[in-house]
Amino acid sequence: MALISLLPENLHDLIAQGEGQRVEFKRSLAELETGARSVTAMANADGGIVLFGVRDDGTISGVEMGAQTKERVVQAVTANTDPTLYPSVESVKLGEQIIILVTVPESQDKPHLVQGRAYKRVGAADVQMSRAEYERLLLARHHLPFDQQLVEGVTYEDLDEAKVQDFLRRRQEAYPDATPPGASLPKVIAEMLAGARERDGELAPTYTGLLFFGRNPQRFLPRAEVKLARFQGVTTLAFIDRLIACGTLPEMLDEAERFIRRNTRTAMKVVGFESTQVTEYPYDAIREALVNAMAHRDYDHSSGIQVNVFDDRLEVMSPGKALIPLSELEGSHVTRNETLCRRFRDIGEMEQFGTGITKMKRLMREHGLEEPVFEERGTFFKTTFPGPGDQILGLVPRAGVTNLRALGLNERQIEALRLMVNDGLEMTSSLYQNVFDLPRNTASRDLMRLVETGLVKRLGTKRGSRYVAG
Repeated sequence: MALISLLPENLHDLIAQGEGQRVEFKRSLAELETGARSVTAMANADGGIVLFGVRDDGTISGVEMGAQTKERVVQAVTANTDPTLYPSVESVKLGEQIIILVTVPESQDKPHLVQGRAYKRVGAADVQMSRAEYERLLLARHHLPFDQQLVEGVTYEDLDEAKVQDFLRRRQEAYPDATPPGASLPKVIAEMLAGARERDGELAPTYTGLLFFGRNPQRFLPRAEVKLARFQGVTTLAFIDRLIACGTLPEMLDEAERFIRRNTRTAMKVVGFESTQVTEYPYDAIREALVNAMAHRDYDHSSGIQVNVFDDRLEVMSPGKALIPLSELEGSHVTRNETLCRRFRDIGEMEQFGTGITKMKRLMREHGLEEPVFEERGTFFKTTFPGPGDQILGLVPRAGVTNLRALGLNERQIEALRLMVNDGLEMTSSLYQNVFDLPRNTASRDLMRLVETGLVKRLGTKRGSRYVAG
C-alpha cells in the first residue's frame, strides 16, 4: 500500500477494507489524543494512515475545516511525542465531506513516546510496549548505543592506564570474591570493560573508556561535566559558591560530593549517652542521585548535569527526559547507557539495577526528611531533595558517633552537653551549680573536663567565663 499519494478514488477502496495494521479511523477531531497515539504506534511499527472524519464502520462523517485545523492535528502529535514526530497532514474531499489524512512512515528514530508511553501497532489496536521491547528498540535506534560507540579523534594513548588500575582495585574491593583479570591491560579494557574496540587495526576508546579512564574526557566531550552552585536563600538570584567538575565519571562524582559537603550543614547532637554529627542530608542518597544522573543522562544533549544547593533543598538536574512514565520508574531499569551502568556497578556505586529510587526514598525517610521528588522539567530529569531548614537538630543522626560514657563523662556532664548542643544554651559555673545542685568546686571540675574533651569551648576568663558547645 502506498502511503504518500492516495487519490480520492483509492481512499474509498481503502476505507472499504476497514481498519487494520496500517489503517486507523477516527470519527472526528475530538479524538485527537487517541489519534496521536495511533500515529506514534504506527511510527514504532511499519507506518500507516490515520483518517479523521471516518467512523469505525467506515461511514464517512467528515470534519469541519478551519484555518488552523491542519495545524491543530500537527500540534497534537509534535507536542506530545518524544523524539518528536512530524507527520504529513492533508485534507481530502470525498463527495460532500472533507476528511483529514495523516500519513505516518515507519520511523528510523523509534521508539517514540506519546505522553510518556510507548505504543506499537498490533492489528487494528494500539498496544503499550513492554519494557523489554522498548529497551530493544532503543538500543537498536543507532547501530550501537552511545556508550559503546568509538570516539572520533581519540586514540588508545588518550586513556590513562593508572586510572584503569585504580578502577580494577576498586572493583576487587567491591567484590572480593571476583577473579582478578589476568590479561594485559589493553585486553582487559577492550574485552572486560568495553572501554575500547578495534579501529583500523588499532584499539580505540569507546565513550565508556573515555568517561571512565580518559586523561581529559572533556577535551572530546565538553558536555560531560557537572555544574554545581550554592545559592543564597531559596532562589537563583545570588550564588555563594560554584564549581564546574571535570574529569572521569568517578572523579567528577567525588568532586561533586566534596562540593556538596562543604556547602551543606552539619551539627552536633546529643542523644542518650552519645554525641553524633548530624548532616543536613543523607549524603549516600545525594551520591545515588549523582550516579544515576551520570549513568542515565542523554549525552547527545548539549548541557551538562546541574546541581543546585539552596537553603531549603538540593536539586540534581540530568539532561534527558525519563524513558518511561515517571509513575513506573521505581523498580525499573531502563537506561540509555547500559555499559556505563555496569561500570558503576563494578565499583560498588550502583547496587541491583532499578533500585536507585527506592534507595533514595528510604535514606531520606531514615534521615527524618521528606522523600525526594522526581519530575521532568523541559528536557531535563530533576530530582529534588527537601531539606530540614532550621530543624536540622530534629534529624536522625547517621554518622560520627562518639560514646560520651567512654570519654569518662558522668550523667551531669552529659546532660549539660545536651543542653548546650541541642538547645543552644550558654552554660556558666553558677548556672551549672544551680541546675545540678552542686558546690562550686565540683561544677568547675565538671566544666573543665568537658572543655578537655574538645566538645565544649570556654569563652572569657574567671568569673565571666561562659561554656558553649564546640
